[in-house]
Amino acid sequence: MEYSTIPGIEKNISRLVQGCIMLNRNNKDEGFALLDAAFAAGINAYDSAHLYGGGEVDRMLGLWTEARGNREEVVIIGKGAHLNQDRNRVTPYDIDADMADSLVRLRCDYIDIYLLHRDDPTVPVGPIVEKLNEHHAKGNIRVFGGSNWTPERLAEANEYADKHDMVPFVCSSPNFSLAEQFEEPWTDCLSISGPSQAAARQWYSDQNMPLFTWSSVARGFFSGKITSANAEEVRDQFDGSMPKSYYYPENFQRLDRAWALAGEKGLTVPQIALAYVLSFPLNIHALVGAMNADEIASNIEALNTQLSEQEMAWLDLRSEAR
Repeated sequence: MEYSTIPGIEKNISRLVQGCIMLNRNNKDEGFALLDAAFAAGINAYDSAHLYGGGEVDRMLGLWTEARGNREEVVIIGKGAHLNQDRNRVTPYDIDADMADSLVRLRCDYIDIYLLHRDDPTVPVGPIVEKLNEHHAKGNIRVFGGSNWTPERLAEANEYADKHDMVPFVCSSPNFSLAEQFEEPWTDCLSISGPSQAAARQWYSDQNMPLFTWSSVARGFFSGKITSANAEEVRDQFDGSMPKSYYYPENFQRLDRAWALAGEKGLTVPQIALAYVLSFPLNIHALVGAMNADEIASNIEALNTQLSEQEMAWLDLRSEAR
């Protein structure tokens, strides 16, 4: 396992982060077995959110860390202030409410990395920065950042923090994969994939900001179940938002190349997709949704696969040579 550090967090952080959205107390034993397998493999970072499973994911993580007595050994990523069907919820009030719920569910008094699940660019950033600093000062969170925040809004927030001698946003959680996201799968889902997001990637590189990127397999596009030949035949096996976002000629070219490189290296298409993300020259931690010990082992093999610059450029259609 590879680890990194983030100023403000004393623990090392695994570059593979176990996504926990599948956890539910109705399948407690299976959930605990999955978390145990991830922990045994060296994964010490776990991704949750106030929204996930109506709170079930937070509750399961809380039960597991309590049962295993390992809270000080793991890094919990929590998220809050997600919009609902009625309104945007990026407000100090909603941050307070979601934070209080998550801390109780997690059975602890702090969250290592707290991300605002969405942004609302129509509201001033100042009160948001102030509220996050308030929770930081109380010890409720160690560091904070934004999920689906643009570099421009992150820069605005950190400029406000600098001018008011406050703690800044230190990390971000956008989508990133080999596939270019042509349409949002859900409202306000931001991606830094593809040629159109080169400026965003450059900003993150200049800032050396830690990224917790999600969906390296592009919501199943790189699941290994899709080829250019069978794409329409298997379309209905996936959530409708996936074809809407990724079924485009450029992505099918990338998929063809992923299949070819996987065959040459003795890997799977999902492993090539994950290796692409982890080999990219940014400060990336990849959120992965392994369902069992075999998938955890497969992800670790991808982590240990360093793609060359030439292979990366060829996969991403920036070069015809590899």
